[in-house]
Amino acid sequence: MDIGVISVRYARALLKSATEAKVEVQVYADMQLLAKSYVDVPSLRHTIDNPMLAKEKKQMLLETAAGGDQSAALSRSFITLVLKEGRESMIQFMVNSYVTLYRQQKNIILGKLTTATRVSAAMEQKMRKVVEAKTQGTVEFETQVDPEIIGGFVLEYDTYRMDASVKSRLNDILQTLKK
Repeated sequence: MDIGVISVRYARALLKSATEAKVEVQVYADMQLLAKSYVDVPSLRHTIDNPMLAKEKKQMLLETAAGGDQSAALSRSFITLVLKEGRESMIQFMVNSYVTLYRQQKNIILGKLTTATRVSAAMEQKMRKVVEAKTQGTVEFETQVDPEIIGGFVLEYDTYRMDASVKSRLNDILQTLKK
């Protein structure tokens, strides 16, 4: 069976269970943390995939990566089930599938604002409201400082990208002058 199919089945089952237990927000936070752990600690995947490592150790590692004692009981039960079924090599895909399904269910859009200097919380909130008004959804916003853009901002969400940076304007002028 395909990794994608299996991952989505597990993720759907987890989302359904979390929704019925009314803990889907906490499980979502746990799965985001676990997904981030896989990205931040690349050796986690190799460690979990190691057949010589005992299931108990894998359980402890995965639970810690998902928030430890602060994680939902359902998240810990999910990890136990995945390990019991011998599907630990697919857990990263399951976690990412859960995050995607949850966002679809709750109409959550990922947004990213890149600026040359740090923006105030009020400005970030204003940009969030603009995106929410356009998408009719909730926005999870990530802000990033990139001095390379010189000034202005770059706003990205879904497939939309608005580049109002000084760097892009200067590049446009340079291209015009080359013609």
